This record gives sequence, structure tokens and C-alpha cells, in this order.
Amino acid sequence: MAQELLVLDTHIWVWLLNGDAQRLSEEGLAAIEQASQFGQLGVSAISVWEVGMLEAKGRIRFAQLCIDWVREALSVPGLRLLPLTPEIAIESSHLPGQIQGDPADRILAATTRILDATLVTQDRQLLDYGAQSYISVIQG
Repeated sequence: MAQELLVLDTHIWVWLLNGDAQRLSEEGLAAIEQASQFGQLGVSAISVWEVGMLEAKGRIRFAQLCIDWVREALSVPGLRLLPLTPEIAIESSHLPGQIQGDPADRILAATTRILDATLVTQDRQLLDYGAQSYISVIQG
């Protein structure tokens, strides 16, 4: 059986790389570890933008320049950057059901749908969207 692609929500990515893995569920952490062994762990390009915005607003801080943190965080073995394709961009504006208007979350949901992946998140609204069977989610 092929290992499914896991898409990390931005906060999950930051927690993992900043040593806050204890904030994740056992199920989420186990799924992440397995996916990384198979090179099936992804971070959306929108998460890079979101990290930059959070850092610029002072909501997160790094011990180094934000761009250096991002470069290091994207070089983790088993992790790959998922591009924002035209298909994902259009899907994000045509998502079925009820989903919040946050553009980053919409792009994460669309990425998950287009790539037939599973999103790892602790975002209640995205978990609820997954509970409606519009995306596959694991509670991080």
C-alpha cells in the first residue's frame, strides 16, 4: 500500500520545527513520522507566506531571520514544498460546503483535495470541514 501524502497546516509545521512536537496528538505525530519516512510530507507554499506574515506581525519569533528559518524548515528530510498551482487556486474559490473565508485555510483545503492528500491540523474549522467529508483530516 502506498503511503498517502500528508499536508501540514502552518501551525503544525512551525511546532514540529520549533521543538513543540508535544503539542501534537499521538496519532498526528505517528502519521507525520511515517509519511516523512516515505517522502510523503508536504508544506503548501501558502504556509511559507503565512509564516512570513506571522513573523512580520510579531505573532511568532525565530532565533534567526525568517527566510533562514523557512529554508532550514523546508530542507528537513522527507518534507517537500507543495506549489500553489492554478488548479489549487481555482479550487480554493469553489470549495463545496461551508468553509471559512480565510484564504490560507481555503488554499490548504484545496491543496488537500487536488492532491488527494490528508491535512494534519488542530484548526477546529478545518477539522469540522473534514468531518463533513470534504477533505481528509487528521487531528494534529
